Amino acid sequence: MSKVAIVTGGCRGIGLAATEIFLEQGWRVAIVDRDTEELHAAAANLPGVLAVEADISDPVQVDRMIAETVTAFGQVDALVNNAGVALFARVGKTGFDEWREVMGTNLDGVFLCTQAAVPELVKTKGAIVNIASISGLRASTLRVAYGTSKAAVIHLTKQFAAELGEAGIRVNCVAPGPVRTKLAMAVHAPEIIAAYYDAIPLNRYGEAREIAEAIVFLASDKASFISGQTLAVDGGFAATGVGLPALRRENEAV
Repeated sequence: MSKVAIVTGGCRGIGLAATEIFLEQGWRVAIVDRDTEELHAAAANLPGVLAVEADISDPVQVDRMIAETVTAFGQVDALVNNAGVALFARVGKTGFDEWREVMGTNLDGVFLCTQAAVPELVKTKGAIVNIASISGLRASTLRVAYGTSKAAVIHLTKQFAAELGEAGIRVNCVAPGPVRTKLAMAVHAPEIIAAYYDAIPLNRYGEAREIAEAIVFLASDKASFISGQTLAVDGGFAATGVGLPALRRENEAV
């Protein structure tokens, strides 16, 4: 019988791309989102996908998410903790309610979904893939809540890997760099896009499918001896420091 993946935030962007690749590789997929309209619109174009309406920051809804998936598919082989929210504001302008909203989804949601899925993943010796961000690896302006939540997800990945490994469950993390999604293109001004291009060695944004390929790999048996790792899928952004734009200009001058 084909394997089963749960993808939170699975109806758009990276989550949708991962869902599509899982399906291409013969997996069955439950996509989870609190945006009812977009969830069912996405599921309508993905035959055989189970659409689960749930807010992953709510323990009761998370338990229901697992129950609905098991009822429909009988098992869980992989959990992709992709759902997240972003808030970009200066430290002094980040209200506590906003801070808690980001932490509730980005961090609490990963904890709750993982905890709820473990009994099923033990049965299949399954895998967990958490989606963090390069903002969790390196600090930048306007990301006090978002970046902190993603840094915590990276460490939480290691904690779960250390504790769940003896049960045969692998836990890894993907840290995407700037990705060409509809949202990013809508909110990134031309000067921001140009600055990212300068700072990324591959000199471009990533595509959602490029991030998703890494996610599906880490969830698969091809990554059977990989656990507790964070893979930055970012065009080399996290590997570099200052000076790259200047070096490019120097090369152009030559």
